[in-house]
Amino acid sequence: MMSLNPVRILNADADQEKGELARMSSFVGAIAVGDLVKSTLGPKGMDKILVGGGRLNSGDIEVTNDGATILRSIGVDNPAAKVLVDISKTQDEEVGDGTTSVTVLAAELLREGEKLIDKKIHPQTIIAGWRKATTTALNALEGVAVDNGADDEKFKADLMNIARTTLSSKILGQHKEHFSKLAVEAVLRLKGSGNLSAIQILKKQGGTLVESFLDEGFILDKKIGVNQPKRIENAKILIANTPMDTDKIKVFGSRVKVDSTAKVAEIELAEKEKMKEKVNKILKHECNVFINRQLIYNYPEQLFADSGVMAIEHADFDGIERLALVTGGEIVSTFDDPAGVKLGNCSLIHEIIIGEDKLIKFSGVARGEACTIVIRGATGQIIEEAERSLHDALCVLAATVKETRTVYGGGCSETLMATAVFKLAAETPGKEAVAIDAFGRALLALPTCIADNAGYDSAELVSQLRAEHNQGNHSAGLDMDAGQVGCMKELGITESYVVKRRVVFAASEAAEMIMRVDNIIRAAPRKRNPDNRPC
Repeated sequence: MMSLNPVRILNADADQEKGELARMSSFVGAIAVGDLVKSTLGPKGMDKILVGGGRLNSGDIEVTNDGATILRSIGVDNPAAKVLVDISKTQDEEVGDGTTSVTVLAAELLREGEKLIDKKIHPQTIIAGWRKATTTALNALEGVAVDNGADDEKFKADLMNIARTTLSSKILGQHKEHFSKLAVEAVLRLKGSGNLSAIQILKKQGGTLVESFLDEGFILDKKIGVNQPKRIENAKILIANTPMDTDKIKVFGSRVKVDSTAKVAEIELAEKEKMKEKVNKILKHECNVFINRQLIYNYPEQLFADSGVMAIEHADFDGIERLALVTGGEIVSTFDDPAGVKLGNCSLIHEIIIGEDKLIKFSGVARGEACTIVIRGATGQIIEEAERSLHDALCVLAATVKETRTVYGGGCSETLMATAVFKLAAETPGKEAVAIDAFGRALLALPTCIADNAGYDSAELVSQLRAEHNQGNHSAGLDMDAGQVGCMKELGITESYVVKRRVVFAASEAAEMIMRVDNIIRAAPRKRNPDNRPC
């Protein structure tokens, strides 16, 4: 007689969730991640304190409302939640802003999708409707995008508005005018290249945020060595990553026995000669500034000073990489071929003081667009959050310089897209219409969150906003200072078209992928042998 016991094909320790249970697990995980960052959305959004855990050292804290930072720092175990964390990271890397919006929109789509699944509508029908809705929404967004790229004055005004809008939801919102000018000036210096590596952000604790400033050239957070020249004009810079003590006797476990102090002196002399030989090789490059990532030590530093060469040691690697970029030099580690080494150039190197710290400023660098933004602030947490906020603004502005179209913010674009999607739903026969309608409701969740976070009546404001858009007023949005529907064109609340398009496209793709899931299989954990080593 045949056994009716089910055949198990997975490892005994493996786990499997099927059908409704798998979908429920995916929906719950994704919606929870959306709810986690939802309260940070908009100009009145709240901050989160992240303590230890994630990429932070134990005991360290971060205060932030940046969606990507929050999601990157928390550890998630749910597979669907990890998908949302990934789209937030990708949004941050590609366009720099919209990290919270993309997560919230994907979560709201899945919240609506869960209701449709409960109504016994098949996932593939929902996905087909969402695809049509996405196309319609993006076409509507493209239809109202404004391009002032050909008019320098109007385009600069657009960039200022975008910077203000981006910064208004962050810690820099109180000083958005000051920081918007810094960000726009820095990006316009790039002359359309969009290479943000030429913009250095330097953090110096002390003072207030409004004391932050933009300076041309490059500032290195190091001090000039003892007895070195403090000012060099027409600098020829050799940038190196080399150990200056390679010839010291420091072999692990080695011992040298001598029978007199004279022999010790001979060893030291031999070491010095080796160091001097290396310094002479460096001096043959005809440089008047030597910057090394590693230590230089006292004796070589003295030799450089005697030759009138400014020596700077222990420059951090990010610092010398950026320095090589902006001065047009290259990082070298061997010095046998002076003719093949490209030196960096700048018109002046001198010491400056910011707060209580001495730093080295490189003026008139080869890459003329290079600049440094110095951020001041009362605490480390404030400065770190200010840097994240400014970085978001710089990324958005750089993306806008490449793709010059802009759209209106304050929930205006989402309501415009939702209106177009609802119209499509009314014209579509069959069950797909229900899915399209759900997509429109998910889009409206973003202006709803913005109003809720400000403490206003979101149902009242969003219904007014929908009415305005249905009457053809496509610049209507939420004025969160006055708590009413206002004209985004008059208020100057502008966002980059690239960011908005990416938010809708990425969120719908992520939600579609999670919606397709009907099975979650967790592999068996790796077993360890008695010696506590992997098998």
